[in-house]
Amino acid sequence: MAGVAPVASGFGRTARFRLEALIVGCLVAVVRLLPLPTVRTAGAALGRFVYAIDGFHRRIAMANMAMALPSKSIEERRAAVRGVFSHFGSVLLELIKVGTLTNGEILERIESEGEERIRQAHARGRGVLLFTGHFGYWEVGAIALALRVQPMAVMARPLDNPYLHDMLERIRTRSGNSVIYRQGAIRKVLQELSANRAVAILIDQHLHTPDAVYVDFFSRPAATTNALAALAMRTGAPVIPAFALPLPDGRYRLVYEHAVEPPATDSPDAVREFTQRCTDVLEMYIRRHPELWLWMHRRWRADV
Repeated sequence: MAGVAPVASGFGRTARFRLEALIVGCLVAVVRLLPLPTVRTAGAALGRFVYAIDGFHRRIAMANMAMALPSKSIEERRAAVRGVFSHFGSVLLELIKVGTLTNGEILERIESEGEERIRQAHARGRGVLLFTGHFGYWEVGAIALALRVQPMAVMARPLDNPYLHDMLERIRTRSGNSVIYRQGAIRKVLQELSANRAVAILIDQHLHTPDAVYVDFFSRPAATTNALAALAMRTGAPVIPAFALPLPDGRYRLVYEHAVEPPATDSPDAVREFTQRCTDVLEMYIRRHPELWLWMHRRWRADV
């Protein structure tokens, strides 16, 4: 009898994965018929519903915001967190919607600022390292940049649900982008950069590996990937902050900041210093638009 539970558990997990895929499939069928502004509104409503029932993540978001933005009153934080849930509901439904659009329909909804910095970086011939966080519409930004400039690679972790993983990968690669997962990631990134392609990396998640470096994020130490800085210093690829912001009527604004200056080559802690500089840019954007960042993630943990 001891061997029955894992089998039952496996069946239960597969059934849950299929149910999740069925639900998302129904969402695809619905959002395909709706204009993007309506999809954004519906996503915000979905997010507010999750805010009302998901006390666990609501409490994490409130605690994170209280720690990071202590000058805000509890009423301001509550309103901001409600906005965060609304935003990420829209992120979900809009990504599904974008997966049903033609390339031309996507481009019609895009404005861009600083795009010449990407082109100038490619002109140097060393590839480009783009970074952002779980902020704004980062997935849509990657799809649109491939259409406006050239396809690139994005680093990501696979979803636990294989059906949703395949669905998300089809959306991510629909404009020619490729996805790099952890297995053999560094070798693949180096190949992309040597071919003068761009690679996008998210730098805002807690990392509990020996490769993490601790940098100040909202004045508190946060374990952060060292991959971006280490790759930049190894290859000389320019490092450009990239952000995708919402505009009215279901449109988006892509912003590419000036390349982050690397530290001096003789700096005793160059990787940490470079990572700090990149984190500072991300923090600046989160402070400007706190409702667009994933405050529900346990970014700061007591394992320093």
